[in-house]
Amino acid sequence: MRRIAAIISIILLVSAISYPLCAQDEGVLSAKEYILRAWEAWGAKDIDRTFYYTGECIELYADQAKEQQASLTGFPATEAVDLYGALNAVGASFFIQGEVYLSQGRIDEARSAFLVVTEKYGYSQNWDPRGWFWSVKEKAQASLQKLTEEKVEVVEEDIEPKKIRPKTKITLYDPGKEEIIEYKKYGYFKGVGTDKYRYVVKDPEGLALAAGEGIYPNTSGVVWDPRYREVKEEGRLKGNHWEFVNTEDLEANFYKWSQAPEPMGVRLFYTALALERSGLVQQAIKAYYAIVVHFPKSAGWTYFHTPWYIGQVAIDRIEYLIKHNPELDMELRGARIFVKNGFDNSITNDKFIIRPGSIVKLGFFDKIKRILFKNEGVKKGMVVRQVGDGKVDLVRYKNGHWELRVEGEPYIVKGIAYSPAKIGQSPDDGTLDDWMQADYNNNGRIDGPYDAWVDENFNNTQDPGESPVGDFELFRRMGCNTLRVYHNASNKELMRDLYNRFGIMVIMGDLLGAYTVGSGANWYEGTDYENPDQRKNMMDSVRKMVEKHKDEPYVLFWMLGNENNYGVANNAKEKPDAYYKFVNEVAQMIKTVDRDHPVAVSSGDLLFLDVFGERCPDVDIYGSNAYRGEHGFGRSFWENVKDVCDKPVIITEYGCPSYMQEKSKEFVEAKQAEYLEGNWKDIVYNSAGRRGIGNAIGGVHFEWLDEWWKAYEPGLHDTTRNWSGPFPDGWNYEEWLGVAGQGDGKSSPFLRQLKKAYFVYQEMWTE
Repeated sequence: MRRIAAIISIILLVSAISYPLCAQDEGVLSAKEYILRAWEAWGAKDIDRTFYYTGECIELYADQAKEQQASLTGFPATEAVDLYGALNAVGASFFIQGEVYLSQGRIDEARSAFLVVTEKYGYSQNWDPRGWFWSVKEKAQASLQKLTEEKVEVVEEDIEPKKIRPKTKITLYDPGKEEIIEYKKYGYFKGVGTDKYRYVVKDPEGLALAAGEGIYPNTSGVVWDPRYREVKEEGRLKGNHWEFVNTEDLEANFYKWSQAPEPMGVRLFYTALALERSGLVQQAIKAYYAIVVHFPKSAGWTYFHTPWYIGQVAIDRIEYLIKHNPELDMELRGARIFVKNGFDNSITNDKFIIRPGSIVKLGFFDKIKRILFKNEGVKKGMVVRQVGDGKVDLVRYKNGHWELRVEGEPYIVKGIAYSPAKIGQSPDDGTLDDWMQADYNNNGRIDGPYDAWVDENFNNTQDPGESPVGDFELFRRMGCNTLRVYHNASNKELMRDLYNRFGIMVIMGDLLGAYTVGSGANWYEGTDYENPDQRKNMMDSVRKMVEKHKDEPYVLFWMLGNENNYGVANNAKEKPDAYYKFVNEVAQMIKTVDRDHPVAVSSGDLLFLDVFGERCPDVDIYGSNAYRGEHGFGRSFWENVKDVCDKPVIITEYGCPSYMQEKSKEFVEAKQAEYLEGNWKDIVYNSAGRRGIGNAIGGVHFEWLDEWWKAYEPGLHDTTRNWSGPFPDGWNYEEWLGVAGQGDGKSSPFLRQLKKAYFVYQEMWTE
């Protein structure tokens, strides 16, 4: 068996999969159902059923797939992928057949199957359970390349001509008459603090003159800018406006977005972003604030089609820019947008409570006060609540701030997600070994933790002086104090040494049915949080973990799940109430067995935060996997948790890739380091005793080491764009998230190449 969706294979390793006694009795399935079952059969190494499902899919849907292929001139947008279900399923069917043939050594048949994909179904895509679509043709070409050991060229007509854009910055022709717009001069506010809020403009002409070009209501003002006409004549404004977002032609970006056919709130956000990136911070603040005043209910959609509340983000950006540009002498006061019912996947039930606040210029005494108290924190007051009475506890202070403590001392989690994988191994084919047991050089020591060595000169060779140092020692030098283990720590002695010799604690996790791990469900059906048998299986799994580790000094706290609320191979997304009620029952069980350690949940961002707040009173910590950009997580993130459930917060995953297409290694590693620094500083700013919200107790960087199996071929360091998001070039590259790399892979699992981010962490975490 070879490369299938990674998480599926993990499940197949830990839970039995049941299939109908006779596939033919199932009747005609949809194209999507055929391919899902084909992947499951292939994962279970059931060759007969694999060929049955793929064969039926091809026979029933090939004609429709060819029609869909012929109708396309490029890959469809993410939101339209499902409209091409036949094309996607048939292309994937031939690909799976090719993989099966390849595993059997039937090279000619494998080559034929892969060629069918590349020649007839080039725009087919397949869904990876980790959250993105991948090109079936690209993966078929990679397999063909491996067969021939030669590069298989992509057909030229499949590639759009690359647009070469210059690197420019914006020079404003009309910055507006007011540095800070006095909105009360040009209109009036109604319904402040309610869902009836609106700003009524009385003098649109005066407001337009105050705002300047590109800022509402002066969005058409750019057409009078001489540079606009020049840029247009040069042809630099041709193309879809979304193609401009992540380019370095900021001048064209600004002009394009000021006229883009999008809702005004969306237009203003990307206009402001172009201004910000061009260094026109004051004008960017005006643009962001125009969203808050005029279009606070604006909503967009993420790559995963979850709501994106632009007004909240605009406030976050204003606060960030003001905080990091103190020379502006500005302050945002009283601004808040809270979205009732805003934690689900629908915008139809949203109710916005809006306070636009105001941006003010600091007076003389305000500036003196800011200078004098620049580095001072805030007074926390006395402890008014304590959660837990053991070695590890949580305390809430009089000012509302939360703190994690170990033996009575404050503890902020400086964490790393650690699961080093040897190059060439993958859960996709069942070859991924347990890193806690791996000893490939047979010296009696676990490889990564003890025998890893640093390739100081990046020559992929262990030179004299580059002796084994081990990841655990590198963590210690870095200032890391915590590792996150997602599920089932198998080596207690190793964890004890991690704590005793290196002073590092462990967040001990159970996936609680995520990806069906521990539930006993099969992938096709998914974990059902209302199923009594599956609930018992998961409860037993957690109980065994707690009983096994509860008396060990390395345990910091217990972590339940990992983004289960996103609904990958489970029904938490459809039944969040049932899921979070079960989470609370598990937390209650843990506390009957162990009172010394808090209990946390790991959710995806803030999805169903309100349900969590209502159903999980016995969960002590809200954990969130959050990837929100180089600015950090935003005041609204921390504020929402405080207002909805008032629990301490840990960022259970955050990260940034160290790869960008057509950028140098030095450039992208600097961008990664800058991004991660911004994330960590936001965590610290919102921790107890600081000037933020005060509920952050730390974060876990994802991840320590680049893992080559994440996107596809485990023997290649894949540079595929996996999913779009708030990253340096707008894309995440899943195989490049480490702060350490494995070089050319030939000295895996021992070689480590430390990236710039490692040393940035070292400076922040050891100060």
